[in-house]
Amino acid sequence: MTLPTRRDEAWRYADIDAVARLWPLAAPTRINVAAGDAAARHLIVDAAQGATEIRQFAINLDKGAKFDFHVLALGGAYGRIELDVILHEGADFNLGGVILGNDDQILEIVTTVNHVEPGATSNQTIRAVMADKATGTYLGKVAVARGAQHTDSVQSFKAMLLGRAATANAKPELEIYADDVKCAHGAAIGELDAMGLFYLESRGLTPADAKRLMLQAFVAGVFDGAEAEEALQAAALAKLGELV
Repeated sequence: MTLPTRRDEAWRYADIDAVARLWPLAAPTRINVAAGDAAARHLIVDAAQGATEIRQFAINLDKGAKFDFHVLALGGAYGRIELDVILHEGADFNLGGVILGNDDQILEIVTTVNHVEPGATSNQTIRAVMADKATGTYLGKVAVARGAQHTDSVQSFKAMLLGRAATANAKPELEIYADDVKCAHGAAIGELDAMGLFYLESRGLTPADAKRLMLQAFVAGVFDGAEAEEALQAAALAKLGELV
């Protein structure tokens, strides 16, 4: 396989030098959920400082299957989580992801969700908090095949930047070849609300505690009901403590 370049849309914001050190990549982890079954999985990418970690998954959901995947990207100099999902008739896929970065980290969540048969649903909720010179990226493509009528798909990305040098990139993408579908996507990037911080500080919180509380609220809910909710929440809160 040829090493990707920044001309490749899915690698536009990647650290190509870091990718080269792992190239060629190992085969993706394959997950198959049988017809009518339900499964859940979680992933915390917390590589050592300066390390590179790329995790790829090929996920197939048979008719009526349900799969919940929760991911937390917070470690390493460069970290990438890549999902390629195929949804058959009536399948349901839910992704909850949080990206937390500081220093000069580059962290990415890249997804392709393929609705290949009618009646499948997918929901992707991604939140990012970036500090210092860190870069957080979400590239999410939803592809609806001909005949995949009654598809219902939602993508939501929101990022909070804690400094002028921090960066967030978002590209929710829809490729639809069916005419009876519900597909929505949204992206928003901003800063902590100054009035909200002032209010919390006026109630006795230190500036750091006020920021931490607002950031906790910002990512709250993404891991609700996750397979390892407590572990995900604890790891996210610990990292948020570093960012403020």
